[in-house]
Amino acid sequence: MEFEEARDFSERCTQCTAVSWGITDEGTYYCTSCLNVTERCKEVESIVDFTPNTKIQAISRGLKKKRKLEKGWEWYVCEGFQYVLYQQAEALLSLGVCPKLKDEVLHNFWKRYLQKSKQAYCRKPIYSNDNKSAASDSHLSLSGLDSEPELLSIRSCPSSEGEAESQSDVNSGLILPNIKTTQCETTSVCSGSVDGVEYSRQKEKGILKMTLPMTLAFCYMSLLWQRETITLSDLLRFVEDGHIPYINTYQNFPEEMKLYGQDIKFFSVESWPVYEDIYEKMIELGKFLDLPRFPDITENCFLHPNMLCMKYLMEANLPDEMHSLTCQVTRITGMGEVDFLTFDPITQKTKTVKYDVQAVAIIVVVLKLLFLLNDNVEWSLSSLAQENNENNHEGKPYFDFRKWYQIMKKIIDEKQQKQEEFRAKYLWKSAKPLYYSSVDRSVVYKRRRMVANLQKQFSILVDSAPNPEKKKPSSFQLNWAEDQNTTCFHGHSLQKILQKKGKSLTTLNSQYWLSTQKFCKSYCKHVTTYEESNFSVSYQFVLNFFSFLLRIKTSLLHEEVSLIEKRLFYKKYENKSKASKSKKARRF
Repeated sequence: MEFEEARDFSERCTQCTAVSWGITDEGTYYCTSCLNVTERCKEVESIVDFTPNTKIQAISRGLKKKRKLEKGWEWYVCEGFQYVLYQQAEALLSLGVCPKLKDEVLHNFWKRYLQKSKQAYCRKPIYSNDNKSAASDSHLSLSGLDSEPELLSIRSCPSSEGEAESQSDVNSGLILPNIKTTQCETTSVCSGSVDGVEYSRQKEKGILKMTLPMTLAFCYMSLLWQRETITLSDLLRFVEDGHIPYINTYQNFPEEMKLYGQDIKFFSVESWPVYEDIYEKMIELGKFLDLPRFPDITENCFLHPNMLCMKYLMEANLPDEMHSLTCQVTRITGMGEVDFLTFDPITQKTKTVKYDVQAVAIIVVVLKLLFLLNDNVEWSLSSLAQENNENNHEGKPYFDFRKWYQIMKKIIDEKQQKQEEFRAKYLWKSAKPLYYSSVDRSVVYKRRRMVANLQKQFSILVDSAPNPEKKKPSSFQLNWAEDQNTTCFHGHSLQKILQKKGKSLTTLNSQYWLSTQKFCKSYCKHVTTYEESNFSVSYQFVLNFFSFLLRIKTSLLHEEVSLIEKRLFYKKYENKSKASKSKKARRF
């Protein structure tokens, strides 16, 4: 065969002058007589062999093959949420969380959710026929949280012979099912995922549907189980600062996971997560999963009020001596007990504790005990402290509430303005455009390119400043040790505010007013109401300051302060309730 292909080469050999050529494996000519190899190579195809028609047909075949794969992988909604959970778990690990949170805790929580929601590890998964079951009945393990199913794929779908498994780079403790490319027509025209339409219509009682806020509930529940140092307010702050994926997480999906139509409702949000919403979802999720009692919150844990109060006293630039008072309030009210602090979803009367909000509320109560915060006593005590500081320059300076108020108000006003500007300028649309139908894909991409070009041209004309760098993650938003331009009140003394009475210290202020005189009925969703006009300016400022630190509503903090006062001054509330009952009896 090689001699026939070399017939066209008629030159004589430079060594033996013979005309007998063969072709090597590399395509060069060699002399069969003396085995001399030349530098001449055989052309694979001559120009005459190519015709325009064959060339066009080859290109056409390639385009058709590409169009068959345009639908991408066949994937399910739960797989998309699982991918989001994986990204969030990796982000938490980068923040210093223990690796067990992803490999064990979150892994088991997610596996239990798939089983409870009948999406995997059950005999009859939803949206699956008998011939498309997720796993064989003989291999199912339904024992509970600690069970390890042998099959990790959620569902399998019959596909053509050309089906090939995807090579996903997600090799983690989370259960990422085998996502497969397929040419079958199971994917809906109205959804990129297989079950997008069915998932949106699902209204089965007792089934907790997965949403993007629910992914944060999973993360916080895992952090709580591990007793990590990240509170819920820290978690939501890291989300807003971009350290934990939440907004536009779908743009990190593999290119083969096509997302459009109904999928947009599941994986696209245009609002920041709210503290109360995530907290309620976490409680609902814990009950849905029938989780056992969480590990105990002891005094050595970061989530204990004594530890959190110390953190927020430092961040609020308040005197260190206040920590002993916060510890006393915690002990008297019983809020430091293990049974009070530990989350137990199984109990009928589930005691839920907002650890960060509770710690801040204790500090507010201590400030009221020291300064009353009625727009009168705090200013009188401030004048007294200012006079003593001017006359006495030795030892610790006395804490001046007025000076602290002025410094903190200026800083918080600047921080709030920056936050409002950031939220107002935030671009919710991602670089990866969304479309509601595969037919609209080309139009949407064309519009996005036009918008990108216009933005680029306007930015050149306006000469806009570059985007600010992402903030480094930190548990503290305010660091007073590094800021040399402001006064640090950590070492200031409360000596003039406290007076000795025997062996104990009592506050110079002997009065106290209750934040809530009468609580709402049991059928109300809230404990009390908060109207700013009914309270003093100093009390409003303290609530607004700590609410900004935690990114919560002021009414939520006021409600927590009222509940602590109810435990601290329970006798006053009992006397009021008895008096009100006696008045009603007299009327009748």
